[in-house]
Amino acid sequence: MTAQLNVVVDTVGVAEATPDEKQPWAELGLKEDEYDRIRELLGRRPTQSELAMYSIMWSEHCSYKSSRVHLRQFSQKNPKTPRLLAGIGENAGVIAIDENIAVTFKVESHNHPSYVEPKQGAATGVGGIIRDIIAMGARPIAVMDSLRFGDIDHPDTARVLPGVVDGVGHYGNCVGLPNIGGETVFDPCYQGNPLVNALSVGVMPRSRLQSMEASGVGNVVILLGAKTGRDGIGGVSVLASATFSEDGDEDSRPSVQVGDPFEEKLLIECCLELFDSGLVVGVQDLGGAGLTCALSETAAAGDGGMHVDLELVPLRAAGMEPHDILASESQERMLLIVDPANVENVLARAHRWGLLATAIGTVTDTGRLVVDYHGQSVVDVPPASLADEGPVYERPIAEPNDLALIAVDRAETLSRPSTDAEIRQTVLDMAASPNLCDKTWVTEQYDSSVFGNTVLGAPHDAGVVRLDERTGVGIAISLDGNGRFARLDPYTGAQLSLAEAYRNVATTGATPIAVTDCLNFGSPEDPNVMWQFERAVTGIADGCQQLGIPVTGGNVSFYNQTGREAIHPTPVIGVLGVIEDVNRRVPLGLGSTGDTIALIGETREELSGSEWAWVTHRHLGGVPPKVDLGHEMKLAELLGRLAEHEQLAAAHDLSEGGLAQALVEGIMHSGLGAQILLPEGADPFTYLFSESTGRVLVVIPRGQELAVRGACEQRGLPITPLGVTDASTDGLHLRDHFDIPRVELEAAWKGGIGAAVGA
Repeated sequence: MTAQLNVVVDTVGVAEATPDEKQPWAELGLKEDEYDRIRELLGRRPTQSELAMYSIMWSEHCSYKSSRVHLRQFSQKNPKTPRLLAGIGENAGVIAIDENIAVTFKVESHNHPSYVEPKQGAATGVGGIIRDIIAMGARPIAVMDSLRFGDIDHPDTARVLPGVVDGVGHYGNCVGLPNIGGETVFDPCYQGNPLVNALSVGVMPRSRLQSMEASGVGNVVILLGAKTGRDGIGGVSVLASATFSEDGDEDSRPSVQVGDPFEEKLLIECCLELFDSGLVVGVQDLGGAGLTCALSETAAAGDGGMHVDLELVPLRAAGMEPHDILASESQERMLLIVDPANVENVLARAHRWGLLATAIGTVTDTGRLVVDYHGQSVVDVPPASLADEGPVYERPIAEPNDLALIAVDRAETLSRPSTDAEIRQTVLDMAASPNLCDKTWVTEQYDSSVFGNTVLGAPHDAGVVRLDERTGVGIAISLDGNGRFARLDPYTGAQLSLAEAYRNVATTGATPIAVTDCLNFGSPEDPNVMWQFERAVTGIADGCQQLGIPVTGGNVSFYNQTGREAIHPTPVIGVLGVIEDVNRRVPLGLGSTGDTIALIGETREELSGSEWAWVTHRHLGGVPPKVDLGHEMKLAELLGRLAEHEQLAAAHDLSEGGLAQALVEGIMHSGLGAQILLPEGADPFTYLFSESTGRVLVVIPRGQELAVRGACEQRGLPITPLGVTDASTDGLHLRDHFDIPRVELEAAWKGGIGAAVGA
């Protein structure tokens, strides 16, 4: 329930005169010692507005008070790279592509709002991450999403899934950004707590990099964009920093923001014009925590002082109190710091774009954030105490008691198909399963080609976008996670997600260069959850250190659980790569008839946590596949080299569903069939359904087989020829075992997510 602030008075002077008035610090999510610390910092009781601001900025969502001690590993272990222009602590990471161009990218969550109001929750998640990109000085050029829901046949999935997909598609399509990929996953652990993780990427000249600092005494603070309303009040301190009850959450609906993508489009164009004209000293987006966050963070990062007249903020709702205005999470707003000489020019340009722009304050050197309302001071605090000096907790950590039992409950011991007919049926059952079937019902609601620079989009292994038509340089991005692997072993599971995203980028021919992450976990007050979190963060930090690519930033989302049941630990990893010439990108598919199909990598009997174990037995146990990041680096370098020399017609990484699913998807996304002969002595079931990592299915053009084999052998990478592509083969022909005609494969694979949820 959204906490209500009903303290009678709201001025510094009067609040001090009512020492016995009880303040609702507990209702706002603060602990007693936190409230006492606020009083100690201020030397008095906080005003109503100050109490609201501290409750917001010291919430889990804003202060990272439970995760900060572990997230330090990213900075400590990040490899030094000259490409990193802005990293952890900024609105988004910025990576240099060449001496002129930089890109910025980040992924964030909007999980709880998307359960309460699926369409608006997902839409404003997309809008918020786009504004993070704008705040760095970049033009947003693409979005991606990682979506997780409960069982596909659960009635609430039928409520949440269509709304979330509609929200993601509506906002991105209206803003005019292509959606270039992502993932859609179903698992009962997300029932009642779906995950909606949105990523955006932007491009800019390196010289246009912006700062959030409110610097320059006398500079003017301007609020640009939509009017401020009541939507989203209490969102980050209550809705995003608490678990859902098992009795429903109707009372949380007022905490969900409402987005306007058309206003966001105007905001993009206006901001870029202001940046290019050199009219902005500092900029910060208004997302979670609204003005509270923007004012405190910009003031703390700059000269340390700011004075704001709150009554100047344009409102769209009557009767809003100062704490309402400060806490509102109304969308499509930016905070600008502008030299006084440029104010009229900024206001005029905003007006030309049809946007409100209002001067609401000035930068000072007082070291205080002072907010007045109709002549009375309602806030007078050190801004760093809000932005940087919140509580930091080393939460108790305890390995889950059931982990040892789970580890010995290996999927490798489960009953498995033994005859060719049973294996054939398993291929079809797997292809029809919710996590492996055709996701066109989702992706067709997204525009993937607006701007005309999308080179590869869904369902390819990574999205590829052209940055420069003249040179052909582009970027590739993949967004991946696997909650089941992380449940079995958070350290290895996190590295498996990192490896998969890294490999997906490399499969297109790009070189991976940077990471962003969205860490979705249960309550940090649960020692088991904090153990999972610490292990996952350590796995990512160690993995990126070994791969030589930095974590540029991301997001932590705690309290993802209903009642006492937490979701699987779900670190979602975004990897960005650079490709020198997008004309040489490698797609998914089967190339041309007569090309050679081969498997690079080693297949082991690794079935625990696999899609086969879940689809067939609803089983989750054992240990996840081994991860070898040194192998992944060699594989990525090989794939980039083969793409550069145009020695691959197609490629597809092996992950969920193993080789069988990779073959199904290759066939479904081409007009060809596949004639496959498994290696002599190979167990067909293991070879088809194992989820051993570090493997890629490649299609080699005729005449290039020896060159590709030589390149693999030079790097110590095993390559196994499996067969050929064939226009006359109607579907999948597994020699000596079975045939599955295309029409039968298609009927299973296109079973239909939309039909399952009644959409």
